[in-house]
Amino acid sequence: MTTLDDLRADDNTLAAHYSRFAVADRLLLSGHSHQAWPDVAEQGLLESFADAARDVDGKWDRAFAKADELRAGFRLLLGDPHGEYALGASTHDLVLRFLSAMELPRRPRIVTTDGEFHTLRRQLARLEEEGVEVVRVPLDPVTTLAERVAGEVTDDTAAVLVSAVLFETSRLVPGLAHLADSCRARSIELVVDAYHALGVVPFPLHDLGLTNAWVLGGGYKYLQLGEGNCFLRLPAHAQELRPVITGWYAEFGALADERNPGAVRYATGGDRFAGATYDPAAHYRGVRVQRFFAEQGLTPEFLREVSQHQVGLLASVFDKLSLPEDVVSRDRSVPLDRLGGFLSLRCADAGALQAALAAEGVRTDSRGPYLRFGPAPYLSDTQLETAMNTLGTVARS
Repeated sequence: MTTLDDLRADDNTLAAHYSRFAVADRLLLSGHSHQAWPDVAEQGLLESFADAARDVDGKWDRAFAKADELRAGFRLLLGDPHGEYALGASTHDLVLRFLSAMELPRRPRIVTTDGEFHTLRRQLARLEEEGVEVVRVPLDPVTTLAERVAGEVTDDTAAVLVSAVLFETSRLVPGLAHLADSCRARSIELVVDAYHALGVVPFPLHDLGLTNAWVLGGGYKYLQLGEGNCFLRLPAHAQELRPVITGWYAEFGALADERNPGAVRYATGGDRFAGATYDPAAHYRGVRVQRFFAEQGLTPEFLREVSQHQVGLLASVFDKLSLPEDVVSRDRSVPLDRLGGFLSLRCADAGALQAALAAEGVRTDSRGPYLRFGPAPYLSDTQLETAMNTLGTVARS
């Protein structure tokens, strides 16, 4: 079984499983944006090709079995053994289907924050142009964010959409259970974007008081599943809703029913929010990576231990650099256990520092004024220290 000491060492035992991405020879600190895939991901892609070549259109039985296995992996990740999950190529696909099920003409109000990922930011801004009222609650102070969002919930609110971990700053949002209770009391839908939590922050949704919430997530980041592996977890009452944006896969479970030309039928379960024909290769890849995580003992709890160590190490090395705060700084008022899986540094010019680091072989990413160092389990302590010390060199120059 893999231990934290195994991963800290220069001969990080996990790195050997990522030879195609050459993680032992590269300083890949862009893990919050795109983590490397283990070599077994290629096996999944080859399997999808082999099934298509052998079975042609008959491949779909195998593809649907992969989709079911992928859903089972997400259920395990969220401690949600009986949950229903819709799958999508992107979170945007799933958000669209969700929003189309809301009665916006009757309840034309959506409450969110001013720090949501671009998927929500852009789509809600466009809906606002068409007359939907969008209330954006300021992020700061994060400690009271959920409470302040709950205070904006009114009877004409259709939905509330918030993140569990803020994508720019890595801050965990507390108080989501209180927000869920407030929404449930008014029969308002709550969507929690857990994308930036999964794989670095355990997310047992029932223990978190989110049984009646929708949960949005995907595997492009910390789960290493690659593109095309996103999900929307449906609460039980979702079976009463009828999304307007709906693909023909959403009626698979109802194809045997007697046809009524005037009615659009929906399947039960997660397929109620399904789309249409998709590329199943992503699911093959994703399932193979999920199995790899299980084989290596990369449980949510262990991954949290690894993440906290790595983020803490990066923060410690950064603090020792004593760089000018008008160039780059970090918020030391936030305890490390209130952060997700990356270290966010506020910069006078984050893009320039990111480019300078890249020129020195250190890959990071940036959003607005924030430079983000995203570690991953396959990186050794020495690699993390080297990457952060390189920041010191380029920042001073």
